[in-house]
Amino acid sequence: MSARVEIKRADVTLSAVATGRKDGPAILLSNSLGAGLDMWAPQRAVLEAHYNVIGYDTRGHGQSSTPEGDYNFDDLTADAIAVLDHFEIETADYIGLSLGGMTGLGLGLNHAERFNKIVCACARADNPAAFVRSWDDRIAAISNGGITTIWNGTVERWLTPDFLSSNADLVAQLASDFAQTTVAGYTGCARALQSLNYKHRLGDLILPTLFISGADDFGAPAAEMESMFTATPNARYVDIPNCAHIANLNQADAFNAALKQFLEF
Repeated sequence: MSARVEIKRADVTLSAVATGRKDGPAILLSNSLGAGLDMWAPQRAVLEAHYNVIGYDTRGHGQSSTPEGDYNFDDLTADAIAVLDHFEIETADYIGLSLGGMTGLGLGLNHAERFNKIVCACARADNPAAFVRSWDDRIAAISNGGITTIWNGTVERWLTPDFLSSNADLVAQLASDFAQTTVAGYTGCARALQSLNYKHRLGDLILPTLFISGADDFGAPAAEMESMFTATPNARYVDIPNCAHIANLNQADAFNAALKQFLEF
């Protein structure tokens, strides 16, 4: 992989990397909460022959810095735009999963001029009470016991049992990446999730958008993602069987096939 670069903003330094075709169309990848840019390895393997592939660690994750305090989606979308600006990218396609998918909704709604197509995977667009409480519980747990306190519960939501039992090396790498997420960074991003409020605006999301769900994802249920698809004017929807929350890893071949069909490469 190419060398990482540091992108400095007023309150954060973002770690990013560009691979693939430097003369190709750009595509921006945005990770889930508790992961980092390395989660996209199976997608880079198919994207790099066509795209200038740009990934970055979300604030509070990986090698990016951790601003203090709660974050919001204006912060997260501004970070993504700063990454594009650093690489002098005028417009790009976008793939985000979970927190990254929700950030993608904000980008498509508020920065549509910078994007061509949006892929929103395994994400919600609203913040019901049970969803908000679940983040309060996780924030309390890591405040008391550190970030690794919630790892076992997290990975059981991320991946199906059969995948977990047969992919020990990948799970170990995910655990290592998760442990790099700072308590303040996880908490700040979780507070952003609690403020999530894009669903009522999906009718204004006019960019071509692909929603991808995992059939066994309890964090972003397929039925909820299908309702997001229905509310979005120029959207497509794919539900991947035998797949939990981190769909791009849990069912990489099916995820990549959906990307190829939608992005047309």
